[in-house]
Amino acid sequence: MKKPISRRNFLGKAAVAGAAGAVVPSFMNSCAHDGKMKDIILPGFNDQAPDGPELKAGLIGCGGRGTGAAINFLSAGTNLKVTALGDVFTDRLESCRERLLNQKDNEVADENCFIGFDAYQKVIDSGVDIIILATPPYFRHEQFAAAVNARKHVFMEKPVAVDPVGARSIMATAKKAESMRLNVVTGTQRRHQRDYANTYARVAAGEIGDIVSANVYWNGGKLWHRNPNPDWTEMEYMIRDWVNWCWLSGDHIVEQHVHNLDVVNWFTGMHPVKAVGFGARHRRVTGDQFDNFSVDFVMGNGIHVHSMCRQINGCVNNVSERIQGTRGSSNCRNQIYDLGGELIWSYEPQGTNEEGKAVLKVGPYDQEHIDFVTAIRTGGYINEAENTAISTMVAIMGRISAYTGKETSWDEMMNSDLKLGPKVFEFGPVDISKNVPIPGEAFKPKV
Repeated sequence: MKKPISRRNFLGKAAVAGAAGAVVPSFMNSCAHDGKMKDIILPGFNDQAPDGPELKAGLIGCGGRGTGAAINFLSAGTNLKVTALGDVFTDRLESCRERLLNQKDNEVADENCFIGFDAYQKVIDSGVDIIILATPPYFRHEQFAAAVNARKHVFMEKPVAVDPVGARSIMATAKKAESMRLNVVTGTQRRHQRDYANTYARVAAGEIGDIVSANVYWNGGKLWHRNPNPDWTEMEYMIRDWVNWCWLSGDHIVEQHVHNLDVVNWFTGMHPVKAVGFGARHRRVTGDQFDNFSVDFVMGNGIHVHSMCRQINGCVNNVSERIQGTRGSSNCRNQIYDLGGELIWSYEPQGTNEEGKAVLKVGPYDQEHIDFVTAIRTGGYINEAENTAISTMVAIMGRISAYTGKETSWDEMMNSDLKLGPKVFEFGPVDISKNVPIPGEAFKPKV
């Protein structure tokens, strides 16, 4: 893990499973990092997965993102069914079940609807081919391991863990899935987004030269929260309010900002090895998390990546990535600039919306499921679990640095025994600290 991750591992592998890509000459006629001339290998994407035998999926975690992922799966091609649902809350499961029926004419039988903390195993055992994991991230590593042990293909949302123990568990299970040729897609949809993938192909060919620095941002408004309900136990309240509790979400640097950190890992072909960060809590109304972070990440080759994320209303927003090279720069998504800041290339979308505006022909949330199903049906192979576990661990490293005020390192993360969350899962009190972290030491006046 100390070595730079190979470009092959970070290439959008969905392209391998999709339509054949194209090779075009680099317009800058530039050199890649090994000093040799490189052509641009453009990725290929299918607009829909090929037909094939029916594939049955089971959804674990029936909230908004889980329901959305199930709909994306059903939209990916033909002969696709969601046949089992699992959640800890009946209302969430029934809402999901209704949406699948109304929007996709997909009916889930009563006997395949499971409630409780053990519902995930019942879904896995229900005779499905594919598992869709969309529970709060704390539960991800255990459920992923159970799905792989049962030889199921897996789509799971990011992030894939909230602590070092969970992230390393995902890495180990990813290797096991690879040995079984089980396909795994992980919700880092930028790797399946056509403009990002085309921009990556040009950067990989050397069009901006050697990457020397990067900046990543997810500065946006407050997400949702739930107020306590006297009819709920503390456990129910925390799970319903999960995005505001570190043990369930990892804090927003992990839960949300992992997208941007993953893009930098992808484009540079490596991951940070240390971090120094800070953060604070100004406006968050529930939970134990910060609402802003700023982290200086350092790669093994000395490249610095400045990471900034915030969830506060009424502030300037920015959700983007930027990499600087020796010959130019890129926003990673759809543009390349020369050293003078002049735009020299931009991605041209292939589709239009109802207003006639140019948009991606297929959106990334659908595309990742198209690529997933395509790989399963064609014998191609995708396994994104290790890459996303690495990006998740990077975010955890930044969070720990900000919480403690100390420099943290990749080696420390890979040897840490930190495991968040309670030891007992039942609807009652939750035996964990609810205090907001405070870095450093209090001022002690001299006597």
